[in-house]
Amino acid sequence: MRQAQRPLSPGWVAGSVRARNMLARRLGWEQARALASAGSLANGISALAGGAYGRFVRPGLDLGGAQRGCARTALWHIRVLAGWLPPRALEPVRALVAWFELVNVEDRLAYLVGPARGGPLGPPFELGGLATVWPLIGSAQSAADVRRVLAGSRWGDPGADDPVTVGLGLRLAWGRRVIDDVPEAAAWASGAVGLLLARELLLSEREPSRLAARRPPGVGEVWERAADPPSLRRALPAQAGWSLAGIEVAADLWRGEAAWWRRVQRDAALLARDPHLGRPAVVGSITLLAVDAWRVAAALACAARGGTGTFEEIA
Repeated sequence: MRQAQRPLSPGWVAGSVRARNMLARRLGWEQARALASAGSLANGISALAGGAYGRFVRPGLDLGGAQRGCARTALWHIRVLAGWLPPRALEPVRALVAWFELVNVEDRLAYLVGPARGGPLGPPFELGGLATVWPLIGSAQSAADVRRVLAGSRWGDPGADDPVTVGLGLRLAWGRRVIDDVPEAAAWASGAVGLLLARELLLSEREPSRLAARRPPGVGEVWERAADPPSLRRALPAQAGWSLAGIEVAADLWRGEAAWWRRVQRDAALLARDPHLGRPAVVGSITLLAVDAWRVAAALACAARGGTGTFEEIA
């Protein structure tokens, strides 16, 4: 006999309903495809005016600023949603949105030690109560300060304070957090780590032993001798190797990333439609908001190139 579903708290019910309602704020695939054919970035930005993305994607922005505005839109929706959720639901949400904090940390580090150090610093993603180490990192005055704050947090010690090492450490730590805190998204995180390993091993030619020392999550321990995407896929657990399916050469890893987003969208749509209001519906809805923001950003890139590109292959 099937065990009875535990009654949900009013906070879970309200948050789940709100999450599903927020999905109406997405642009959607058809409108994104039309946006990709807008002919110019200015036309693309104008097409977003009056909709949800018009809050942060405004005339006069360059492509990078407009794409960042897409991400800010998704984060804003998620923060609104978080206000409807019970306190115990915030940890999985915090793990999912840690990507925005990751970008903030990388931006701060670039400001401190990058080629353009000391130059203009754009506004960070505002995380509010969903932050883990921000704004402590935002006031860091050296790369050593950044590493120290990370080491004392759930992000963990990245192993050094140079931007490349910190960036790799943050991505692996994010994957680990999602696997640990959001079981519904564990296969997505493992697949993303598989793609990251492929890029580091096969494109950046990073020493396998150095990667292994960082203990990449969700990928097992027999991948170090992989020489190409097929051999790496065979060496990875199924939960991670799926992201490399059909990829024969390292130059085509971008196709794996596009396929990763499509798989995430399909899985998230199923979660969002879960008949039991609660965690799956919230995780699925948050993820679909992020997928839509990624797709709109890709469409703007196509529009900025005059409507040329391979939007259908990417999105």
